[in-house]
Amino acid sequence: MVMQCNSVNPNCFDSEIETAPRERIRHIQFEKLRKQIHWTYERVAWYRERFHELGIKPEDIRTLEDVRYLPFTDKQVLRDTYPFGLCAIPLDDVVRLHASSGTTGKPIVIGYSRHDLEVWSDCVARLVTMAGVTRADRVQMAFGYGMFTGGFGLHYGCEKLGCMMVPAGSGNTERHLMMIEDYKTTVLISTPSYALHICEVGESLGFDWAASSMRVGLFGGEPCTPGMKQEIERRMHITCTDNYGLTEVNGPGVAGECLHSRDHQHIAEDHFLWEVINPATGEPLPEGCEGELVLTLLDKEAFPMLRYRTHDLTRVTTAPCACGRTHARMLKVRARTDDMLIVRGTNIFPSQVEDVLAGIQGLSPHYLIVLDNETGMDKITIQVELRPDAFSDSFEQLDDFRHHIIDRLRQTLLITPVVKLVEPGSIERTAGKSKRVLDKREKS
Repeated sequence: MVMQCNSVNPNCFDSEIETAPRERIRHIQFEKLRKQIHWTYERVAWYRERFHELGIKPEDIRTLEDVRYLPFTDKQVLRDTYPFGLCAIPLDDVVRLHASSGTTGKPIVIGYSRHDLEVWSDCVARLVTMAGVTRADRVQMAFGYGMFTGGFGLHYGCEKLGCMMVPAGSGNTERHLMMIEDYKTTVLISTPSYALHICEVGESLGFDWAASSMRVGLFGGEPCTPGMKQEIERRMHITCTDNYGLTEVNGPGVAGECLHSRDHQHIAEDHFLWEVINPATGEPLPEGCEGELVLTLLDKEAFPMLRYRTHDLTRVTTAPCACGRTHARMLKVRARTDDMLIVRGTNIFPSQVEDVLAGIQGLSPHYLIVLDNETGMDKITIQVELRPDAFSDSFEQLDDFRHHIIDRLRQTLLITPVVKLVEPGSIERTAGKSKRVLDKREKS
């Protein structure tokens, strides 16, 4: 049953836990943490060996703050123990596997028990409810249904809420438009870049977004810049929200955006214990400081995960939210420690480029960063897509505009990039994650 939060925002899936006092949330977290540590220590040899190396035992963890004494886990651990080295239950009790793409080697594999799938669906039902989705909605899925966690995770979470699901899958944009029109779809699940592509194709075919049934976009799979979100909302006449998750810690459902705090996402704290650490030293940072997000699963049976280093940079606050939810909020992730590009000794994040381009009228949200060192020195070229109304018959005007973009980028990046203006639609659109960086530099 969908329960109510408060009179300000009744859109809660489970008000009893989502609006619980901070003291109760911390009590729930600690009780679950103690049990999870014992469960993991007794059943997973890799963790037991790390405990012995650190000279600690499960009973040494006496407060939530003591979590800092536990070993970190990262993606390399999952690769080293591939495929089932972190499994804590008999394989006959694992009812589903999901995995990363494995484009750089062996994929990251995660297993789920029936209990784990129930928890996952509950977390997703919460986040879609936060976004304003109700059981009366018709939800069209534009994620694929393969090993990627996004498709199945959001599908079953929406079904748990009671929505009608349209499992359209990825690709075939014109079919998506037909389904929206014929089935009166009200919610679209996709990457933000694919949502914008659906919008563009619809516009080219005369689709009237202002008159359509669509009202909510649930985005994930890649960062959504403020500029892109505003453009989609303006052109598709919908409310766009982001959600956060990653394969290693279940998938989508870790955190979601409410309609009162659009730049933050509420963490499902009764299932995920968060820390923010200094990425260089691993030391915990005070609340409100920017650092790397670390997550501990509090009730995962099949593949428990202690202190997983996400590499995502954020800050977290427990300050009250206008929506009435009491769970902590994380600032939306715009950068990752491993996304950092080093160009001629200067550290650059793609999010910096996004922020600059979003503030320049006449540009679409699509861009591509190309790195090469053919001349022996690193060169950064940024392909920037113009809007149709930004074209000019005057070469001088276009060149002045290009130099304006270069100046704005130089002020932020502290190096001078090459800027190439490209025609609308020329930067590749995909149903999956958009490729924003092409690094062609030779690696020694």
